[in-house]
Amino acid sequence: MRFAVSPMWEVAPSFRLLTSNTAHPVHRSWVEQVRPRVLAAGLDRGWLAELIGSAGYVPDFLNPAPAGPAPTPAAEWEAIRASPADRVRQDLDHLARHQGHLGPRLRSLHADPPSRLTKVTQEIETYWELALAPYWARVRALLEADVFHRARTVAEHGAGHLFNDLHTSVSWDDNTLRLVSRKRDMPRRSAGAGLLLIPSAFTGPGLRSRVRPPDPPQLAYPARGVGTLWETRPALGACALAPVLGRSRTLLLSELGTPASTTELAHRTGLSPAGVSQYLTALRNAGLVSAHRAGRSVLYARTTAAETLLKAAAAS
Repeated sequence: MRFAVSPMWEVAPSFRLLTSNTAHPVHRSWVEQVRPRVLAAGLDRGWLAELIGSAGYVPDFLNPAPAGPAPTPAAEWEAIRASPADRVRQDLDHLARHQGHLGPRLRSLHADPPSRLTKVTQEIETYWELALAPYWARVRALLEADVFHRARTVAEHGAGHLFNDLHTSVSWDDNTLRLVSRKRDMPRRSAGAGLLLIPSAFTGPGLRSRVRPPDPPQLAYPARGVGTLWETRPALGACALAPVLGRSRTLLLSELGTPASTTELAHRTGLSPAGVSQYLTALRNAGLVSAHRAGRSVLYARTTAAETLLKAAAAS
């Protein structure tokens, strides 16, 4: 049994949420920021829209088994492009049984998986840059905190306690892992090597599983603390950092709790757009800010290093 933080396990449920008309109590602020960008890019009419319906089955090849504890997005896209053609066709046949038919794009994918998977991953990359990359430092911190908590639970209380605390539909009893909603048995001898547990910010409130031997079975579950993911977080370390980074750079870091463009930051802070651009370049060169193309504009976001620096300054 091992844990992994997987970017692709955030793609399908987040895309499904964005393209639905239902309000979400936790992710509403994220949806309001991201949905206009995704619609403007036409992603609601592309490959992902055909692969990820409003409910039900998502093709297994979109969730390749993570090769390590925290694969990069690019590594997972490469794994998707390397999916065996027969597996892709099996997944699409399964999807057709759920949906009743395949659209024109998916029929072309069924006919020629190797070439069409390149187009699929190109669209996934576009979606990632628009919807998830600017927020990934925050999301990943939440997921890694969940993994730390679960690993500590296993070390202190054993795997049985972990599973019985993981989700209401999961239980461990008499050396058997039971999933309430799973319709078919998953015998250990045919399930693959081990078990992958994957916390997710967007999967929920239920569980999702992927069982495709010889890959290890994957079980994605809602991460702890998702309800606090989008809460406004004051940059408590700003005062201590100002003498080091300068007042204007520190002010911009404080404002980047939510990804923003140069124009938005200039409006919020009162700094000139040229000044904001200059300071952001310096912060980006120092690894404290990341830039993400969103249509005609660029969104800037705090990196994990910046979050760590702010926390360290606040604790000093």
